Order: sequence, then C-alpha cells, then structure tokens
Amino acid sequence: MDTDPRIDLTERDAWLIALRTPGLGNLRIATLHEHFGNLHAALDASRGALRAAGLPDAVCAELARSGRDLIRADLAWLDAAPDRHVLTLADPDYPPLLRRLDDAPPVLFVEGDLNALWRAQIAMVGSRNASRSGSGIAGDFARHFARLGIVVTSGLAEGIDGAAHAACLEAGGATVAVCGTGLDRVYPDRHRELAHRIRTQGALVSEFPIGTPPLPEHFPRRNRIIAGLALGTLVVEASMKSGSLITARLAAECGRDVLAIPGSIHDPRARGCHHLIRNGATLVTEASDVIEALQPIGHELGDALRARLATQAAPPSLACTPDIANGRLLEAIGFAPTDFDSLVTATGLTAGAISSMLMSLELDGHVADLGGGRYQRLAR
Repeated sequence: MDTDPRIDLTERDAWLIALRTPGLGNLRIATLHEHFGNLHAALDASRGALRAAGLPDAVCAELARSGRDLIRADLAWLDAAPDRHVLTLADPDYPPLLRRLDDAPPVLFVEGDLNALWRAQIAMVGSRNASRSGSGIAGDFARHFARLGIVVTSGLAEGIDGAAHAACLEAGGATVAVCGTGLDRVYPDRHRELAHRIRTQGALVSEFPIGTPPLPEHFPRRNRIIAGLALGTLVVEASMKSGSLITARLAAECGRDVLAIPGSIHDPRARGCHHLIRNGATLVTEASDVIEALQPIGHELGDALRARLATQAAPPSLACTPDIANGRLLEAIGFAPTDFDSLVTATGLTAGAISSMLMSLELDGHVADLGGGRYQRLAR
C-alpha cells in the first residue's frame, strides 16, 4: 500500500509545500491562509473548496499532487544546523515591519539570530561599482549605527552592500543580509566568508527555497524585503540605472523614509542620489540625520516589540505587559551609567529585544547612549 505523502505534515511543512507549488505565488498563499485559517487545511481541501477560494483548476491540480517530496531539500537544510529557521506569515516572530507589505513573503528562510530581525534596522544600499570614497562613507555610517545598536540591513552585493556589512561587523554590530538565492548558496561567491561572518553575528535571510540559483529577476524582489525590514533606506551612492533606486522606490511605497547622501556633480555614481533628493528624499550628511528622520517609525517598532515580549512564554517573574517591560528596563538602567551586559542579566530579556527597546527609549528622551555599550536614564 502506498503511503500518503501528507501524513504527519506540520503547518510549517504546509507553508513550504505551498511556496514550491507552481502557480500559487505569494498573494494566493496569503489568500488560502485567510480562507481556510491554516495552510494544512488548504492542502486537505477538496478541489471544489479550493476553487471557491479563487484557485484556477490548473493550480488546484498542482496543489493536489504536492507532498513532502517537494520539500525534502528544505527540510534537510533546516535539520543540518540549529541556527536555521523558517518563519511564515502565521508565526508571531515574523518581522513586524515586513508584515506590513502588501506582498510580504509568505515564508522566510533565516540562518543566524532571529532576534536581529526584530531589532531596529536601517537599510544601506548603493552602487556595486562603488568609489573608494563611497565605500568609506558607507563604512563610517555603518560603524556609527553599529555602536548605537542598530542593525544594518543590505543585500550582500559587491560595492556599498559589502562595505556596509563588513564595517558593521568590524564595529561589533549585527547585520542582516537579504539574499537573492536559496540560503544554501552565496552570491557573489567572493562574499562567502562575509556571509559566514554575518550568520554568526546577525542573520542571512531569503524568501527563496533551498537550491534556488541567482537569477536576475530575483534581485528586484529581494530589494522589497530589504526595504520592508528596515525603518528607512539610506542610499549611499547610486547611478540612475542602479538597483538601489528600486529599493528606494519600494521603501517609499511602503511608507518608509528614503535618505540619500549627495556626491560630486561630476560622478555618475552620485546622480541617482541627487535624483532622489530632488524628488523628496532626505539629504543626509551625517549619521545623526538618519536617526532623527527615523524617529516616528522607530517608536512603532518599539511598540510592536513590547507587545511581542508581553505575549512570549516566560517565568512568572518575567511575565509583563508592554508598559511593565519598559519600566523594568528603565529601572535596570537607573540614573547611573549602566553597561549593556548588566541590563541583559537584570531584565532576563534577549540582547536583541533590549537593543530595540533602548533605541525607542532613547528616541523618547528617557535614556542616553553614553557610548561604549553604556546607558544612563535621564531625569524628566
């Protein structure tokens, strides 16, 4: 007797199967989840029920044939290391700002620290053929953000992306790389070592299943995730044909701030930035300009994080409402300089959670960052 390929499928497996089913796509997956309440129920549904949910007959037939064999590579990748994860739109740990996108990826493959996706992020993008000056500026800004506990998010490409990732890591910060391939591959190949460092000090992220090659059409899709994860997008250096302008447009379309660093009027690699500034992007000359521009949405991320902490399973001594979580952190900081490690010990919260909350408290004027990983509560 043949074994039913859907026996013992988990809800996560159902999302992975849906992701790989030809003709389904992101919007239809989201529609199925909303219609049936979970994707496991959608896989078990009759063809008539699937048609009632809006699926064409051809896609219904594909879904009926789908089973565990379709996702063996994904499951093998997941099982190979403890820092490999799959997040779906149904997961409470799915990044809150990314969830706001109309076409948010239904599944995210993550390798590294999941908490990095909940920390305050700034997207840094720019030319692959970066100038020495552009790479240096990207590095200076990334190091500054790292010292503030802000995650630098980019696309692992050569040029500005690579410079931003590397400088953030060198400053001891966390960085997120959004990839245009499956996470079993690194593109470009010369960034293999950089990708390894990012995985150990941040996270690699992709919406593409394991085994997906670096096809040209994947990178514009990847750009919307870069923009969607971040509070705002900073364009360091870009020509008029740069893919960075796509990321900037996508950031604006999802309600995020777009910021740009001006360059020489004689350098074609600066014309894209000048174009953005003429069309409303915030002109940036120092990192503090970026922090000031991103205050409003930074507060929203802090609210989402506090709500998440309030619903997480925790010992009774740590269970708290969002307001109590903030109060506990403020109490731990006190009015004397306090180092970051002491805050982790005193509150029992993760480093990523504390970093995001500290940024929110700093933007609200409750806390001062003294540098060197030390913080002080301000009298109000």
